[in-house]
Amino acid sequence: MNLHEYQGKSILKSFGVAIQEGVVVDKVEDAVAKAKELTASTGTEWYVVKAQIHAGGRGKGTVEETGSRGVVLAKGIDKVEETVKGILGGHLTTLQTNGVGKRVNKVLIAEDVYYPGESEPSEFYMSVLMDRDKGRNIIMYSTEGGMDIETVAEETPHLIFKEEVDPRVGLQGFQARKIAFNLGLSGKAFKEMTKFVAALYAAYEGCDASMFEINPVLKTSDDKIIAVDSKVTLDDNALFRHKDYAEMRDKTEEDPTEVEAGEAGLNFVKLDGNVGCMVNGAGLAMATMDIIKMSGGNPANFLDVGGTADAERVEKAFQIILKDENVKAILINIFGGIVRCDRVAQGVVDAYKNMGNIPVPIIVRLQGTNAVEAKKLIDDSGLNVHSAVQLQEAADLVKEILA
Repeated sequence: MNLHEYQGKSILKSFGVAIQEGVVVDKVEDAVAKAKELTASTGTEWYVVKAQIHAGGRGKGTVEETGSRGVVLAKGIDKVEETVKGILGGHLTTLQTNGVGKRVNKVLIAEDVYYPGESEPSEFYMSVLMDRDKGRNIIMYSTEGGMDIETVAEETPHLIFKEEVDPRVGLQGFQARKIAFNLGLSGKAFKEMTKFVAALYAAYEGCDASMFEINPVLKTSDDKIIAVDSKVTLDDNALFRHKDYAEMRDKTEEDPTEVEAGEAGLNFVKLDGNVGCMVNGAGLAMATMDIIKMSGGNPANFLDVGGTADAERVEKAFQIILKDENVKAILINIFGGIVRCDRVAQGVVDAYKNMGNIPVPIIVRLQGTNAVEAKKLIDDSGLNVHSAVQLQEAADLVKEILA
């Protein structure tokens, strides 16, 4: 589950990570009052207004309706309302939104932390994630903060450092000090960075995150180390341990079809192909997608209906698949182990009749308990449904239909 910047920062702060303070606004008329509250607590007189969407590159993105950037500095309280108005409610397009603008429902008004002082501010990159091949957590960091890490990796890979952390023993003090040393810090900034790294790793483990990315981590002009941004992904499978984090989910940022499928108990991921898939079991679903590809088609989705493929569940799956106008055929591939094939077949027939008319051909491959009876039910239904016994036979039917 992805979080907005302000949500990620709230988690970081709860674990003792120093952050750029801010207030969240969802109405233009509240902007000035909220900015004044921020000034009262931090003393800031300039304000960084940031669009809150699940995408990176907001500072370089453009709001379609106003031409504003997704991150804008308001130089004074008199500029706040105008700046917020240029972002809030608009559609922000960045390099990570696939050319489609995402509506900005909230903005974060943050304090200005690039104030003058004894030294120049410095920006670093830092992230914590799991290396599944090694079974260890990785702290990846660089002196080149504020830039796309992909660009840094491509052009100056020697400036990216990695620190492996064994989850059985946790982050050690010498590792945090090594990170601060590699970032070229000394004195107060060195000590602050070691504290920052330790708190960041504690947050990563404590909230069962899949990834924490802070870009940039800022060394201020008075040698404080703070998180100016945050990109956080939580492990969905661990949300049962964090009810408060689960409530942070923003469904407006997700594909509405995937949200609808999830609420119906279906495991669904939308893809860009032309053959809809309805399968029971994730492994079988992957194999089905592979054979569709090998037969000249492209899977339009991953959909696992689970072990109970009754008429109601099949009908809902049909409805979700058919929301995609690119779907030219639907392949149903069920292995009848827990559920009997004839029950699934009857579910397909009943769902088809309940929906009145399904505008694309359906190929049904049922194998397992009562597969013979299931095939007869399909063949005798008189509907635009083709039955198959072998997976290759089903794939050939897909190829024939798409030809």
